[in-house]
Amino acid sequence: MILRTFGVSLVVSAAALIAAFLYGGATALILTLILGVLEVSLSFDNAVINATVLQRMSEFWQRMFLTVGVVIAVFGMRLAFPLAVVWIAAGPDPVEALRLALNPPTDGSPTYESIITGAHPQIAAFGGMFLLMLFLGFVFDQRELPWLAWIERPLMALGRIRQMSVVIAAGLLVITAVFIADDDQTSSVMIAGTLGMITYIVVNGLGELFHVEPEESGDGPGASGGPSGLAKAAGKAGFFLFLYLEVLDASFSFDGVIGAFAITADPIIIALGLGLIGAMFVRSMTVFLVRHGTLSQYVFLEHGAHWAIGALALILLYSIGTPVPEIVTGLVGVVFILAAFISSVVYRRRHHLLGMHL
Repeated sequence: MILRTFGVSLVVSAAALIAAFLYGGATALILTLILGVLEVSLSFDNAVINATVLQRMSEFWQRMFLTVGVVIAVFGMRLAFPLAVVWIAAGPDPVEALRLALNPPTDGSPTYESIITGAHPQIAAFGGMFLLMLFLGFVFDQRELPWLAWIERPLMALGRIRQMSVVIAAGLLVITAVFIADDDQTSSVMIAGTLGMITYIVVNGLGELFHVEPEESGDGPGASGGPSGLAKAAGKAGFFLFLYLEVLDASFSFDGVIGAFAITADPIIIALGLGLIGAMFVRSMTVFLVRHGTLSQYVFLEHGAHWAIGALALILLYSIGTPVPEIVTGLVGVVFILAAFISSVVYRRRHHLLGMHL
């Protein structure tokens, strides 16, 4: 099962490293490997959240996520997205932006890296608000089994007020634009953050419109250990879940794409490292979690992943005014995931012992 799940990722990673070596020699190979390892090690929360959505999708749309979704992740977010940012921010078309990236100017004119870095406040505002809305939607939702009960129960009570997530998110966006962003960036941060909120509301709303309710069935768990008794979303429902998943995956990628420029500004190396290696392994981890039913076995993993998302959203908003090292962002997520995993193990053992005594 492990080889079947991760086999394609291993083959693609080997091909990416070979391509990097042929493209730029040993230096390009090492940089590609570093970017790939960083993306994989810091993206487990992404895989957990992806798995919560993917397990609701039909086999067809799961395959779409692993094929078309990879193309979007590699060529869309890791290659075309930075080129589009340069195009919008500075004027050169994507072809000229690619030439600018591969041949950095030496006459003091703006470089590809400096243009991308200059657009960070708007990118962080969009991604931060999208992820913040996702986090608030989770903690305000009513659940029978909270993880951090001392704070999740009051938040669930607060969530009974309609549109409270929008109110809080909008308030934090105003605080960010007024007190964190530079004066000349206030309006652009407000616009980008508002677009992030609108994108979440629209995409999430479309997903809920075609939501497929779980249905109980008499079948037990499958041989793969995956979830059973779950009606899989197909057709329009599957499409909008796929769309939601791609936007969600893109929001996770914003900080990684920007952070990659601390290592290299070469778009080819970024696409090979973050895209082919990182994105493939994140998808393999997602499939592994779904097929092994990991989220049902470790009940607090989803909670930990969402709290990691909340932390990432706040870090993105804070980074608009103060740079935050990529390693800090990743470690915060790892701490939440690890704590949720340990809590899940303790919960399982406690209920197992209670069952034995009964």
